[in-house]
Amino acid sequence: MPPPIPPKSKAGKAWGILGAIAGVLVLGTVASNAGIRGGGSSSGGADAGPKYRITVPKTLAGGEYKLAKDISQQASDAVPQDGAGAHGVKAVGGQYSSGTKSLVMLGLYGVIDDPEKAVDHTIRGMTRDGKTEAVVMDEEFTPSGGGDPLTCGVDVKTDMGQKVTMPFCVWADSSTSGNVVETDASALSKDPRSVDLQEFADKAGKIRGEVRKPL
Repeated sequence: MPPPIPPKSKAGKAWGILGAIAGVLVLGTVASNAGIRGGGSSSGGADAGPKYRITVPKTLAGGEYKLAKDISQQASDAVPQDGAGAHGVKAVGGQYSSGTKSLVMLGLYGVIDDPEKAVDHTIRGMTRDGKTEAVVMDEEFTPSGGGDPLTCGVDVKTDMGQKVTMPFCVWADSSTSGNVVETDASALSKDPRSVDLQEFADKAGKIRGEVRKPL
């Protein structure tokens, strides 16, 4: 007899949900704009590193993006607070816009035992709907403004026959996990391989610095 399949941890489910929410909500913002029909440290745990929380500012990326909707309650309702690898986590997030660009920022904060798993579950969660494909596989980028690496890539979601290119960056540390996803209504089907992920990582790194605050 084959060994039984181990149950998925609640923590893994939490980050998977977070990634899935980003993919769904970023498209909702695109719909309103376009008129159609998102790196982690290898050490974690309760005693590792400084403690942070995630906030939802009125603007992001030095004022480039303005908050369209605070989605913290929606994220909180979907994500369990405790599970193997995470304890006392809270979920927050916001939908932002800048001209034709839409951006979703989602984050968890609490105690994260394994940041690398948090990053992995978040990224995999973005493609679990069966409509989203990882086209540019994730890799680590160090923001030019400094700070720990982020894990970034490009997904393509097909919705009602429309392909939507979605660059993303994810990070996690001992007390936070964050996810930034962007689309541009003026270039929905942009070649995903043409996305400058270093440039997007620079932007995501700036956003991380704006939303992650010491406790």
